[in-house]
Amino acid sequence: MKFLVISDLHGNLEVLDKMDDLFKKADAVLFAGDFAKFEHEETGLPALEKLCAKHEQIFSVLGNCDNPDFISETEKRDVSVQGGLVMSAGLAFAGSGGGSKFTGTTPNERSDEDLVSDFSIITNQGEQEWNNLIAIMHNPPKDTKCDTIPGGIHVGSQLLREFIETYKPLAVITGHIHESAGIDIIGSTTVINPGALTEGKYAWLEAEKSGDSWYVKSATLESL
Repeated sequence: MKFLVISDLHGNLEVLDKMDDLFKKADAVLFAGDFAKFEHEETGLPALEKLCAKHEQIFSVLGNCDNPDFISETEKRDVSVQGGLVMSAGLAFAGSGGGSKFTGTTPNERSDEDLVSDFSIITNQGEQEWNNLIAIMHNPPKDTKCDTIPGGIHVGSQLLREFIETYKPLAVITGHIHESAGIDIIGSTTVINPGALTEGKYAWLEAEKSGDSWYVKSATLESL
């Protein structure tokens, strides 16, 4: 399957209209949160509606700039995997929304414990490898190429990293840290921060099945 990987749209409707050919090439879209522009929660709904018009299969979570109550809008449109588990074409999709408590100036900042609790549907089933899981988390895991801010400081979540190390999903889609677009590996898991879509950045993920196991065929960073 070929996935268009995006995050941090921040209310930018114009950039979506530049991507029609990309949406047509994708089997599904993975969106790692921040529909809304910083300090403008009202931009979230038009962004969601525009995105939903671009593709029929979207898996998404909320970002730190999205009001927590906005999840009702994504659930209404059947595009949310936050706190849930969705199966499609043999793959499992689960998600964690919001960002770590950091600035205190955005509406959806949460503790590390709250962030990882969104995966309780996974963790409650006991420790096991989830080779067919694509985990979408707005907040990146700690100590990767995907969570670094200027000065080389890693600001990701330690508990989300521990979740990845324990349950070994096929891939993790993240965002939040605009300046840290990157692809990294934690154990057997491919971690992708596509960069901010509002800045024209996105990524591709291709996953294939061989026998009983899934593997990442390719992962690439792109820009408009």
